[in-house]
Amino acid sequence: MQTEALYYTQPPVGEFTARVLSCEAAGETWAVTLDRTAFYPEGGGQPADRGTLGGAKVLDVHEKGGEVVHSLSAPLAVGETVTGRVDLARRLEMSQQHTGEHILSGMLHAMFGAENVGFHIGQEFLTMDTSVPISDEELAEAEARANRVIWQDVPVEAIWHTREELAGLTYRSKKELEGPVRIVTVPGADCCACCGTHVERTGQVGMIKIIDWQNYKGGVRLFVVCGVRALWYFEAQRAEAAAIRATLSAKPGQLARAVQHQSVELEAARYRAVQAENELFAALAESVLPGEAAILLRPNLGPDGLRRLCAALSERTDGLCAAFSPTETGTLAYALACTGPGADLRGLCKQLNQAFSGRGGGKPGFVQGSLTGEFEEVQAFLRDTTQA
Repeated sequence: MQTEALYYTQPPVGEFTARVLSCEAAGETWAVTLDRTAFYPEGGGQPADRGTLGGAKVLDVHEKGGEVVHSLSAPLAVGETVTGRVDLARRLEMSQQHTGEHILSGMLHAMFGAENVGFHIGQEFLTMDTSVPISDEELAEAEARANRVIWQDVPVEAIWHTREELAGLTYRSKKELEGPVRIVTVPGADCCACCGTHVERTGQVGMIKIIDWQNYKGGVRLFVVCGVRALWYFEAQRAEAAAIRATLSAKPGQLARAVQHQSVELEAARYRAVQAENELFAALAESVLPGEAAILLRPNLGPDGLRRLCAALSERTDGLCAAFSPTETGTLAYALACTGPGADLRGLCKQLNQAFSGRGGGKPGFVQGSLTGEFEEVQAFLRDTTQA
């Protein structure tokens, strides 16, 4: 028998009673069917409801062949009447996202002919994939129009239609439908076939905000928050901005200016640090004799610093110049250079990597990478190898 669906009832059913039709073990959970349920089963991009059923936690809900299967944390006795309690806060959150998606999708379709070719409500935001590219400015205008529909607080209608009735309707759908089909209508925004849950009026969506987007398969993928998720998102942004203001001692409204000032100061400090390093590298190179190998270990040098140290050493000798610096991961970063006639360090680089589980490569006169080992061992290896 098919499960009677209470999850489409408006206002939403938070508590109900039902008879247990079956209960089977499913790994560490139990699969339970009822004669009726208010728990929405996952479908159409919307996650399932959560709550409790007969004292057991409802971990997931799916629909299979007209039956709604509840995944529970504990078994229930077949034939008994149990009480189900739906997490209505979660239901509202999901319904806000789904209705908001309808409104925005309808706007994008009306304004740019964009089809919604993918939709999923994730844990933090929902994603929407459109069939055509849409610019920043166009997305901003569609978002503004969608929010105006919310502020108008119009009713959201969800009506089942027969095949004959569908023939006279204009609605969005990803595939051909025959009926009975549930059509969700938001006056002035959208008319779409949908099996999800929705709010009663658009005002309950609160707001729609596109927080990011990226090009995706010839269209765009939108990252969107609605309702309570929009509130959570902006609270997180506010807290982050407050933490940055405190770090930079910036007044409200002056954060961007403070960050720009900090960026200029940081760039100037980086320039001074590079100049100081170059002076140090030149001083270190003064002790190198022409023709001899120079193998040095210096702390806190990144790839560019190692390269510049090798360049300074190479100005004093055409022998092998090797610079090493410990990394935070416990490896040794390295750079090798040689300006001697016909020098090709790629073979030496390969030997070094093989001997010390390293990775790296480069051009004949310069190679760079990282390896595992003690500097003294690597130094001895290079001296033995180059002398041979």
